[in-house]
Amino acid sequence: MMPVARQEVLGLYRKIFRIARKWQSASGQMEETVKERQYIVNEAKTLFQKNKILTDPELIKQCMEECKARIEIGLHYHIPYPRPIHLPPMGLTQQQGRTFRHQEKLRKLSKPVYLKSHDEIS
Repeated sequence: MMPVARQEVLGLYRKIFRIARKWQSASGQMEETVKERQYIVNEAKTLFQKNKILTDPELIKQCMEECKARIEIGLHYHIPYPRPIHLPPMGLTQQQGRTFRHQEKLRKLSKPVYLKSHDEIS
């Protein structure tokens, strides 16, 4: 990993832990706050540990963009969990053939950047 990217990744990692330390639940209840703080820390540790072996600069950049997006969304909505997306159903196509594969590909491409790692873990 390039030194600049390494510093940026470590900066994001520290930023997440600072956010977790200061996090307040939207409900204001202490047990919810503790639970959400623990979720933030566990999620960060899991994802950073999983991605520490990455060497491709493009993949590292994608992971960093996902991290930044999740941080911004979490801070904006005061929810540490990934926001669900609602894609339209598959429609009336057959369950086989080229059309079905094409729709599956489009659904995969339409997922927002902040959900890519969440689907891999859960």
